Amino acid sequence: QVQLVESGGGLVQAGGSLRLSCAASGRTFSSYAMGWFRQAPGKEREFVTTIKWSAGTTYYADSVKGRFAISRDNAKNTVYLQMNSLKPEDTAVYYCAATSEARPLGPYDYWGQGTQVTVSS
Repeated sequence: QVQLVESGGGLVQAGGSLRLSCAASGRTFSSYAMGWFRQAPGKEREFVTTIKWSAGTTYYADSVKGRFAISRDNAKNTVYLQMNSLKPEDTAVYYCAATSEARPLGPYDYWGQGTQVTVSS
């Protein structure tokens, strides 16, 4: 049973930073891609970024390029999302997800429960 548990969300002022964590368990993730998605109130869930666990190859949505960085810690089975220069439009529930690394842009098979990020202006 794959489990993904996010943490690190909170309230931050515009221009600030937050780091989200996603602790993964239940299987070996070396052949997986681990992604972050977000959903703002009244909007559809959107792709933010993903990383192939084995090679470390990353992909980013244009809206976060240069501001967000995804990384992973193999020893801790944890994926991180470092978010810098946050904007009010980054406010959303952020979800961690996992899929086969053969299709890093989806669809995704496993999802965490989400963590709220609120950026005040």
